[in-house]
Amino acid sequence: MSEAAALDGYPLQCHVNGQLLRRDVPIERTLADLLHDDLGLTGTKLGCSRGVCGACVTLVDGAPVASCSTFAFQVNGCAVLSIEGLASGDGSLGVIQQAFVARSAFQCGYCTAGMVLLTKALLDRDADPSHDTIVEWISSNVCRCTGYVLIIEAVQEAARVLRAGSAA
Repeated sequence: MSEAAALDGYPLQCHVNGQLLRRDVPIERTLADLLHDDLGLTGTKLGCSRGVCGACVTLVDGAPVASCSTFAFQVNGCAVLSIEGLASGDGSLGVIQQAFVARSAFQCGYCTAGMVLLTKALLDRDADPSHDTIVEWISSNVCRCTGYVLIIEAVQEAARVLRAGSAA
């Protein structure tokens, strides 16, 4: 890339929630800022801005990443899924989101988007995770309100519903 091009931005082409995105992004632009500020996908929350708290978890090619510490240019050619991408076409909540609501697995809600996306990544890899596996996965997202019990129950419920749906 030429020096002039570097000043204008880095060319980015990726899919965000299934929609093709093409634009130039400043080299220092984070994925969280791209989603939240540029695209108006405000479900992505910034907590620590250092990639430790889990509030900003987004899925990139199915893998959870801390979007606050991932540069936007790093997702070039990737599929990005934010919490908004889990809703169905008519805007209704997805299975995992419904399980979190049914179990009241949130209080302030700040960590919820990250928890839901972590749950999706986990259940995409393991349709019937053990209690210990669930605890391990969600431990990368700090929740200061719920004590995690209801979140674990929501993950278990979502897994049950998804397994039942694939068996049908």
